[in-house]
Amino acid sequence: MGIISSGFHGRRTRDDSGLPPGQHRTADFPVLSAGPTPKIARQDWEFRIVTETGATHRWDWEGFLGLPQEDVRADIHCVTSWSKLGTSWRGVALDTLFDQVGTTAGFTLAHSYGGYSTNVPLADLLGGKAWIVHQYNGEDLRPEHGGPARLLVPHLYFWKSAKWVRGLELTRHDVPGFWESNGYHMYGDPWREERYG
Repeated sequence: MGIISSGFHGRRTRDDSGLPPGQHRTADFPVLSAGPTPKIARQDWEFRIVTETGATHRWDWEGFLGLPQEDVRADIHCVTSWSKLGTSWRGVALDTLFDQVGTTAGFTLAHSYGGYSTNVPLADLLGGKAWIVHQYNGEDLRPEHGGPARLLVPHLYFWKSAKWVRGLELTRHDVPGFWESNGYHMYGDPWREERYG
């Protein structure tokens, strides 16, 4: 992985009430990446779910857009201490993608174009808790924010919402991803301030 991009501090606002501990509200959408922004053409994009048995489920861009779409409004919280409230997204619920996936695995490792990875328990991706999103504020998701598509898991710190997502690997054991291997918490609940392991 490359160096971390700069410019992710954001403008603070005065009212930080109702936020997870250690967070401040921002009006900006700061950018933090563990390396350069990959360039992924939509015609080359593919999303895969690979089960613990090796069974693979694939969606190309057209097939992905043909799935039922949901509009999501959520607060997001970055481990670097900024929170952005009431963000608007559009995408496909992980529940929809897992409709045809048989698994007994309890964990996932999300993989991104560019080599990034992060671990998320499968239970935290299902039950209306997570989406693969391709729009932000009614527009196509910009590359610096993870476009063409990113994982959105708003109840966990935002490093778990992998940018440029290309797939999920289902595992029986919790396998650390990039930041988790570098000292970040394996779960990342902002309300418990689970920043570091």
